Order: sequence, then structure tokens, then C-alpha cells
Amino acid sequence: MQQMILIVDDNRSNIKIAQTILEKEYRVAAALSGKKAIQFLTLAVPDLILLDIYMPDMNGFEVMEELKLHKEWKDIPVIFLTANSEPKTEARCFQMGAVDFISKPFIPEVIKNRINRTLELQAYRKNLEDAVKNQSRKILQQARELAHKQQELMAIQQEVIIGMANLIEGRDGSTGGHIKRTSQYVELIARALKEKGIFSDILTEEYIENLCKAAPLHDIGKICISDVILQKPGKLTEEEFDIMKTHAERGGEVIRSTMAKIEKQEFIDIAFDIATYHHEKWNGQGYPKGLTGRDIPLSARIMAVADVFDALVSKRCYKEPMDSEEAFEIIKVSGGSHFDPEISNVFLELRDRVKEISRND
Repeated sequence: MQQMILIVDDNRSNIKIAQTILEKEYRVAAALSGKKAIQFLTLAVPDLILLDIYMPDMNGFEVMEELKLHKEWKDIPVIFLTANSEPKTEARCFQMGAVDFISKPFIPEVIKNRINRTLELQAYRKNLEDAVKNQSRKILQQARELAHKQQELMAIQQEVIIGMANLIEGRDGSTGGHIKRTSQYVELIARALKEKGIFSDILTEEYIENLCKAAPLHDIGKICISDVILQKPGKLTEEEFDIMKTHAERGGEVIRSTMAKIEKQEFIDIAFDIATYHHEKWNGQGYPKGLTGRDIPLSARIMAVADVFDALVSKRCYKEPMDSEEAFEIIKVSGGSHFDPEISNVFLELRDRVKEISRND
């Protein structure tokens, strides 16, 4: 279909001349005033407007201002028509947003060349805008699909992590729920510390997310320990306990070897620290390295409180559960010896919420 040009001029002769020049190549519409041009635009949108400047009632500049107010009209290219070739008139035309300026009387080759060039540039601009929009849509869609796939992958990874942890929990005589509860305690402690501004330089949102995701793996090293030891109903011998203690370092090794290619390094580091060091004690009497104080990674210090409390109040093959108040008292008196005192104090402040988690599991 031919492109449409709207000629707006109060002089019928000028319109007739322009129509004669252009009608072989374009569909040509005409309006004898600015107001009639606006009325025409409500019915059809041309590809280009040839607009006279000096007209009664509504001049060309006023028509341009009206075009700018309407989303569907503001991008129509406009070429001004005038017999006034003064530089200030030409300058104002371009300031108003015109793409070109044609002097009267019309020279056929000039008007055709100006119109052809303007429409070609307009088509190029539109094609470029469409290409950018299409590419932007594709990029956005790809980003959404990638984000969805990443979420699915993360969910699968977490299911694998929890599955591995539950497998260990089933082997060591736990009655169930230890993994879930300790993970909830860990998140509770970490967020409470952050709210109080304690270790806030470490406890970023990303760190807390990785910490909670890694918490179920704290005893992953027990996969390397014999069921004879894990499920022994009585007290372990010294030799058996030495074997049991190897689960900490072996857990770190398992995490490094199995997750290096499927998890981010930040997560692996936290998971390694939790598995390896959650049996360290504030006073240096823990294992496997005998670390003291803040040499023990924060993630492991948080995990230690959660793990010991839940072990105390849970039934195991070798013991009955302890009353929660008695367990809280042990956490209290062990602050500064077994546990980081700041972490144990915060945990004690969370007593009611900890009890709720313990009851609801």
C-alpha cells in the first residue's frame, strides 16, 4: 500500500500543485486549515505531514504543539511549508520538532527528494526501534527463563542436600526432625544477631541464605562412619569416640569433593566450615583443630548452639530427651566455654520461639 501524505495549507493552489507532484507515488490527503487537519487526524494517521506555517485560526506552530500532546501523533514526521525563508523562521521550525523545511514556490524535484529522504529515515528509525524492542523482549524472556531454571536448579540442589542429610539422620539413631529444627534455629539466631547489629559485617542476606542452606549438611561426614558406632545404644569407647570425631574433617572433605562443580564458592566455604568446625569450642577444647574464640568460623559457632540444644532435647538410641528448661540452662552456663557468649545469649533471648519450633516439629 502507498504511504499517505497529509498536506495542510490554506491556499488551494498550493495544495493542487503539491498533489500533482506527489500523487503518482503517494496517497495524498489535504486540509485547508489547522483545525481541519486535527479533525482529519482523528480519522486517519498519515505517514508524513506537509504543514504550512501561516494560516488563519490555527497556524502551523500551533498544529505542531497539538501533535505533541497525542501519543499516536507525536512521532509523525512534519515538513514545514512557507514562503518566509528568514533564518529565524527556519530555526523556529526545527525547534518545534520539524524534520525539514521546504520553501515556496515548490520545486518538484526538491519536494520529492525531501519527502523521499524523510520517509526513508522514518522507516529506518521505526525498523531500528522495532528491532530494539524485539531484542529487548527476547533478552527479558531469556532472563526470565534463566531465572526460572536457576530457581528450579536451586530447589533440586536443596532437595538433594536435605535428602543426603536425612539419610545421615536416619543412620545415627535420631528420631527424626533434627535437620529441620537445627536449620530453623540457625536462621533464627542469624537473623536475631543481624537485627542487633552483631557480626553485621558478615551476616549479609546472601550469607544468611547460604548458612541456612548449608546447615543440613553439618553432619554429612557421618556418612563415612560405621553404623556399628552411629547406632550403638550405649556410651562409645575412647577408641570409638576418636573414630566418631573424624566425621567433622571428613564432612568438609565430602563437601569440597562433591559440590565443587555444582555450587557457588561462597556456599561451599560456609558448608565446609559448618561441617568441619561445628564441634569446636570457644575455649579451645573442641575438635578437630582445637580452635578458640573467633578463630572458629561464625557459621560453625552458630551451628554449634543449634546442634547441641537440639541434641539435648531429642531422644536418641543412647539417651532419653532432656527437658527444654534444663537444656537452656546448659546453653547458658556453657556460654564463654563451649559457645560464643554473644551467640548463646541471643539464643536464650529467643527461648519462646525456639520452644515453638521444638513443639511444632
